[in-house]
Amino acid sequence: MGVSSSGKSTIAKALAERLGWRFADGDDFHPKANVEKQRQGQPLTDDDRWPWLQSIADEINRATASGEKIVIACSALKRTYRDLLLHGRDDIRIVYLDGSRELIAKRMAARKNHFMPPTLLDSQFRTLEVPDLDERPIKVSIDDDVDSIISAIIRQLPT
Repeated sequence: MGVSSSGKSTIAKALAERLGWRFADGDDFHPKANVEKQRQGQPLTDDDRWPWLQSIADEINRATASGEKIVIACSALKRTYRDLLLHGRDDIRIVYLDGSRELIAKRMAARKNHFMPPTLLDSQFRTLEVPDLDERPIKVSIDDDVDSIISAIIRQLPT
């Protein structure tokens, strides 16, 4: 989890590959209306997000019910969003990709072909609620290379 351009998709995909788990990108669960709204520079509201988050929660439930291991990239910026995704489960961990606004703005400006415009970065940071300790987050800095970030995550995963 993290704001746009924090590296969620890149890190989640690399983590899934290293662990031999399935990867899913939360962006793929967005209804077309959400994507279009963001393309037009409009931040999503909670009403926009709830169906999207529910579809991700449903995917988590399907995967865990079948014994499948999955890594899903999802912004999950607010505690209420994470609560919907986890609904009290302790067999799922949140990985928080932490980075400065300056670094993330630089990354966002360099991205090509993504529906989230740089103008929405400030709204992402306004919405962000950093996970509390009781959420048992795995917090990693995005200031390092992908392999180092993945290794830092894996060191914090339960064995």
